[in-house]
Order: sequence, then structure tokens, then C-alpha cells
Amino acid sequence: MDFQKKRKLTNITIGIIFLLGGIEYAVILPTIWSYLQTLDAEPYFLGLGLSAFSFSGLLVGPLFGHWSDRTGRTKAAILFANMFEIVGNFMYFMGFSKWLLLASRFVAGIGTGAGASIFGYLTLSTSSQERATVFAVVMACRQAGLLIGPAFNLFLRFCNFRLGPFEVNKFTSPGLFMCLLWTLLQFLVVFMYYDLKPLPPTDPDPKQEEEEPLLKQDIGREQADIPNYGSVNAEQEQLTAGTIDPHSADEYRYVPNGHEEDDGANGNLLHRFSHMKQYLKEEVVVVLTAQFVTLFNQTALETMVTPLAQRYLDFGELQNSIMYFLCGVEVIAGFFFVRCLSTRFADRVILVAGLVICNISCVWCLIFMGNPKGTFAILLTEFIVGVFLQVFGLPFVAVSQVSLFSKVTSEKTQGFSHGLRRSIGGVAMILGPLWAGGLTENLYIMLAVMMALLTLLTVMVGVSYKYLVEPQPVLPCPIAHEECG
Repeated sequence: MDFQKKRKLTNITIGIIFLLGGIEYAVILPTIWSYLQTLDAEPYFLGLGLSAFSFSGLLVGPLFGHWSDRTGRTKAAILFANMFEIVGNFMYFMGFSKWLLLASRFVAGIGTGAGASIFGYLTLSTSSQERATVFAVVMACRQAGLLIGPAFNLFLRFCNFRLGPFEVNKFTSPGLFMCLLWTLLQFLVVFMYYDLKPLPPTDPDPKQEEEEPLLKQDIGREQADIPNYGSVNAEQEQLTAGTIDPHSADEYRYVPNGHEEDDGANGNLLHRFSHMKQYLKEEVVVVLTAQFVTLFNQTALETMVTPLAQRYLDFGELQNSIMYFLCGVEVIAGFFFVRCLSTRFADRVILVAGLVICNISCVWCLIFMGNPKGTFAILLTEFIVGVFLQVFGLPFVAVSQVSLFSKVTSEKTQGFSHGLRRSIGGVAMILGPLWAGGLTENLYIMLAVMMALLTLLTVMVGVSYKYLVEPQPVLPCPIAHEECG
């Protein structure tokens, strides 16, 4: 089988993985509270169950990422993670007690840790120019799962039979259904997923250097205009002659704000943690903040929308289902729109555009939805505009920050880095619903905090805008902490 066909099958499998992740969320969420009530669970168990899934994911994400970094293989990590999804959903199907149900969501959440390995693979197997496009498609697959997931509940709700000692009904059937889907995925990964060799690192290519001097290429100066620094020229000659291994040339990589990348990908876990300073770089902190703020506001909005629509618009289950369906369509369309934009505009431009849209949405919500008044038509219009703007801005920020993060962190630690990024997102997904759920009666306070976080992120992006670019490889300057020329 040729390389292109293997790559196509691998990418299809990755899309299916994220599709199933969206389906699971959409199948489990509508019935979990009623399921808990049949097990005599207290109301707070709903929050615990939803948070347990995110909590286990944020704990194991960096570990799965570290695994793929060390081994260079993601297939084994995906197969291992899927085992937790299978076991966790089967525990959910058993449903003997509320504690087993809580444990089932924790175990299933461990399976999401493979996402860090997958994002690491996608980073290394795509060029920086096409990366945002690929990430947009992958994220759209999950949103497609969220969109079609409720359709499966149409037939799952009619299940009413016994399977050995287990009862299959509208509450337990989602667990059995997802268990079967994740089991099927195991076979797809075995036969369709390939650990392909990643693209060559973006370090200088010695063949290219024979044709064009490295300093002229990266700094844009004529070689004749650069002073002869002796030792630097000797190192350059060694590099172009092939006596220095370009793949070990992290010492030649330059990050825009003057910090060097860390070379700790081949060390053990303790060694990796001793080289955490790359995550303290200005541009990395900004992108991680974007990850937190985006997911915090998104989950807070999801928590707020349903009770708000019920209180002021008298929405029931049907209206809410239609609303979520339309939001899902909008999000998917937004991801493909961003996919097209990413071929024409830089990631940081798309990020700024998304922040502008999200800020406008928050201002609108503060003005019109903090204390809604007026006729039904006016309230419905205000509600639709606020939700539309918030959902429309989500793909811009989500895709651009993931793509940027892959470019401002070391290529050798992409698995661990994306695990860390997803862990921060997991924290946001836990705190967002908790914050919004406790302030549905004080919308001004809730929306003001969302607005404050967005404002903080916007200022950070503005201050660090010039650093939010892909680092360019240059030879080290012989004068410490200064750029050559």
C-alpha cells in the first residue's frame, strides 16, 4: 500500500475517533440526570458525573502525550485509550448504583487522553501552512458527532429488553451503544491506522544550505554584509557540509522573543519537567490562556442557555433540541469557513477576528440579556443574535489557538504539549458550568466575568501579537543574547 493511501486511511480513522467523541457526549448527556434519579442519586451527582469525565481526561492527557513523544507511535496509545472507553461505557450500561455510574464516567474520561497523542501526530505529519486546515476538519468531526448524536436517542429510547442479568432500557442503552461503537473502532484502528513517519523537522536543510547561505535565507541579509565571526562561519560550514546532524540542531532554532527551545523530548519524564520553561514563554502563555477562556465561556454559555430560554421564552425540550441542532450546524459551517480562511490568512489574524466576534457577543449579552425585557419577538431576537455571535466566534478562536500552539512549542514534545493544553481546557470545562450554574439568577455578574476574561485575553493577544508566529531557524549569534547583524 502506498504512502498516500495509508495517510488517507489514517486521517479517516482520526476523524471517526473525534466523531465518536461527539456522539458519546450527545448520547449520554440528555439522559444521565434521569438515569441518576432512578438510582436515588442526589442532585450534585449530576455535576460530579459530568466533571469526572473531564477531570480524568485532564489528568492523563499529558501522560498519553509523553508516551507518544517517547515512542514515536500513536497507534498503541489510541488502542490502549479505547479500552478505557469500552470499559467505562459498559460500566455505565451496568448501572447498579450511582457510584458505579460516577466511576464509569471517570474511566471513560481516561480514554480521551489519546487526543493529545493524535494532535501531536497531526502536528508532526502536516506542514505549518496546512496545519490550521487539518485541525479545523478534525474539530468539525467532533461537532458533527454532537449534531447527529441526539438522532441515535430516537431509537435508543425504545429499548426495553434484558441481556442476561442486565436490563436494557432508555437509560442504560446509551452505554451499551457506545461500548459497541468504541469496540468497532478498535478494529478500525488496527486495520486502518498507520504510524507514518512524520514530516522532516523544520530545522535547516543541509542540501538547501549548499545553494543559499543560512544567514541570508533566515535573516534576509546578503552574506557579504555579515561580519566574519570565525567560529560561527566554521559551524556554518560544518552544517552545510553535513558534518553536523541538522536533526539535532535545536541549538540553531530561534524563537521570536529571544528564548531558545528546550531539547528534552528524549529524556525521561523528570527530565521533561525540568525543562518546562518553554511553557512559560510569553506566546505560549497567551495561547494557553486562549484555550482556557474559550472553553470556559463556551461551557458557561451552554449551561446558561437552557434555563434562560425556559424562563424568558418558555422553551421546552423540542425547542431546545432545535436550538442545539441549529447551533451545531452553525459551528460545523464555521469550522469549514475557518478552514478556507486559514489558507489565506495567518493564524494570529484568525485569532484576532475570533476575539473581536466574541467580544461583540459578550457586549451584546451584557446589554440585552443581563435583564431581558420586552415582547416575545424582541426577546427572541436578542437571544438569537447573542447565541449566534458567540457560536460563530468559537471556531475562529478554537482552530487558531491550537494551530498556533503547535508552532510556538517544540516539535519534539508535541504529544506532551497538547496533553497539557487539553488539561487546561479540561479545567475550564469543569469551572465553566460550575460558575454559570450558580449564577443563573445573577446574569450580570456571570456575563461580566466572561467579558473580563475575554478582555484580558484580547489585551494579551494585542501585546504579544508580534510573537504569535512560527519560529524561524537561524544560526546562534556569537554575541550573547543579541541577534546577528
